[in-house]
Formats: sequence, C-alpha cells, structure tokens
Amino acid sequence: MSAPILRNLADLRAATRPWRRAGETIGVVPTMGALHDGHLSLVAAAKKTCERVIVTIFVNPRQFGSPEDLASYPRTETSDAAKLARFGVDAIYVPDGAEMYPEGFSTTVSVVGLTDVMDGIHRPGHFEGVATVVAKLFAQTSATDAFFGEKDFQQLQVVRRMARDLDIPITVHGCPTIREIDGLAMSSRNLLLSDRARTIAPVLPEQMQILADAVAEGRDFAAAQTVAIRTLEQAGFTGIDYLEMRANGDLSLLTAPTRPARLFAAAWLAGVRLIDNIAVEG
Repeated sequence: MSAPILRNLADLRAATRPWRRAGETIGVVPTMGALHDGHLSLVAAAKKTCERVIVTIFVNPRQFGSPEDLASYPRTETSDAAKLARFGVDAIYVPDGAEMYPEGFSTTVSVVGLTDVMDGIHRPGHFEGVATVVAKLFAQTSATDAFFGEKDFQQLQVVRRMARDLDIPITVHGCPTIREIDGLAMSSRNLLLSDRARTIAPVLPEQMQILADAVAEGRDFAAAQTVAIRTLEQAGFTGIDYLEMRANGDLSLLTAPTRPARLFAAAWLAGVRLIDNIAVEG
C-alpha cells in the first residue's frame, strides 16, 4: 500500500502526533529522491529497527555548489513512491523549498573540524547545507532513529557530531554501502553517466581496493597512491579531487592504518563527480 505523501510541516506533525503519544519509535531516512537499492537498504534497516518509518525527499538547494548542479539533479517522485510502496513506510515527506526555508530564514548549522577536509574543501558550504537541513528534518519528524549510508561517510560523521553537539535525542545509524554488480557504489548521480562513462566508472572502486590491499600489506602509501591516480587518469577520469586515507573517527589524515581507517576518493568522469570510500585493514 502506498504511503501518504505529506508536503507541509503541519500535516507531518499531525501524522506523527499519535505515534509520539503512544511512545512508538520513529525512524527517518533522509533522501534527495532518485531512489536506488542503496536508499532502499536504509528503508529496510529502518523498518527492521523502528515501529514507524518516514522517508523524506527534498533536493536541498543549500548543499549544491552551482545552480546547474542543482538543476541537473534527478527528480523522480512518482517512481520513488512506487519503490517505497512495498516497504510499507508510514509517510513520505516531500516539502518544497518554501516549506523548508520560508521567507526570512536565516539560520545555518556549521560543524567545525570534520568539514575542513575532503568535500568540505572541494564543495564550500556543502556540509553547512547538509547539517542545517538534517537538523530541521530531525526536529520536524520527531524521529528517534535516523539512517544514513556509509557511502557518504564524511556526511555520516558530520551528522553524528551535529546531533551529539546539539543534544538531539536521536540515534544515527550508519548502513553499509550498496554496490552494483561491477563494484560501483550506488548513487543517484550514476544516472547522469553516459553509457561509455558507466563502463569506466568501476575503475574507481577497483583502484581503491588495490590501494587498500597494498597499504594493508605494509607498502608505502604515497607510492601506491601515485600509481592509483595515474591509472584512473589513464582510464578517463579527468580530475581527482582527493584519494586519501583517513581515520574513521575524526577524519584525520593517515599514511598508515595505525588506527581504524578508510580510503576516501572523489573523482570526475565525463562531467560527473563520483565519491566512494572503503575500509582499510590495519
């Protein structure tokens, strides 16, 4: 059965009021739509964990660096709702920009430290937009639990820190990255790849795994990193924003996996920016 699509805060709060009164757990899965199996795995995790589940769909203008990028982002509400129907979610919240950021809106949530590296450098203002909209969604939904994919690991850590620092009573769950059969991390942006670029894209996770294995074997990170970047460029990637090893917790830069670590990458292919991360064995 299809879940009701709610487009304003008053309707959302009317829906959640009896759930809250009954003391039911409420899970929220924040998305920007164009749902794929990665998103749906988060919905499945929420259904398994919580008595009520809300999926939010909002293409957040505050986390895009350019009007062109915002305009090109896929918008597929009808098919998204159809995909969610089999999960039996309790509500789909689809606010528009005016509902989320009414006239006179002037508050920004900023998380210092975790946002000073990687995408925080290459996408100025992005994480302020993420933290602001997620803080609002947490408040609007009254959720007890939230579900985010580890594919956007930096975002996951930013959201966790934001919730902790602001004393928001919510448990933020990180769920494993879901991949295509050829290893490419599922992403709504994959829809923007040409057929030819889509055949090249799996080179990114391939090279990341080769690099992770080399580091786990004790080889020099910088040397292996250079080889990986060269291979990506030869395959057709036109720019590597970063390919780095960082600590899981505070995202500090590492040259060896002396504590729990991950490889992080962001690379351009045919005008589409792909990101990924994988664990490094110590």
